[in-house]
Amino acid sequence: MLPATLLGAGCLLRPWRRADRPALLRHADDPRVAENLRLLPHPYTAAAADAWLAHAAADPPPEGLWAIEVGGEAVGCIELVRGEDVEAYAYEVGYWLGRAAWGRGVATDALRAVTAAAWAEPGVSRVHAGVFAWNRASMRVLEKAGYAREAVLRRAGVKDGVEFDRVVYAATRDVGREYREFG
Repeated sequence: MLPATLLGAGCLLRPWRRADRPALLRHADDPRVAENLRLLPHPYTAAAADAWLAHAAADPPPEGLWAIEVGGEAVGCIELVRGEDVEAYAYEVGYWLGRAAWGRGVATDALRAVTAAAWAEPGVSRVHAGVFAWNRASMRVLEKAGYAREAVLRRAGVKDGVEFDRVVYAATRDVGREYREFG
């Protein structure tokens, strides 16, 4: 079971609260943030924030979903989603950060904290992320957190009617199971 709260060097990862609504609206309503995410709409409306918080601030909170807090304010989000079936040993990680917190190492710090939490789970040997090919800043975050670029998935996404490539990054570790490589 993943912890509800994680402490990074420069941020706190904690459950979302309904009181985060003003900060969520401020940081999520940015076209530069939305352009790099699958599901974040722009403009980010009060209705979108309310729908998100109905899910994210539930009691109990969803496992593996954290608000990224800096200076007492939620400035972004990070989530680990456990794989299923043959991928049950892996997590996918996704995150976003409001522009006011960019360039300060916050995303890298949050990613390192959730990766450590994933490694504390029995049998987990992989954490991976898919990044839109134009999002060089997110690729750098992943690299600084110890992730390696694995693949470019050609024409793997469509956003606003435009096809694009996705880049896969992963961190892996040996958990003592037999490993077979094909190629």
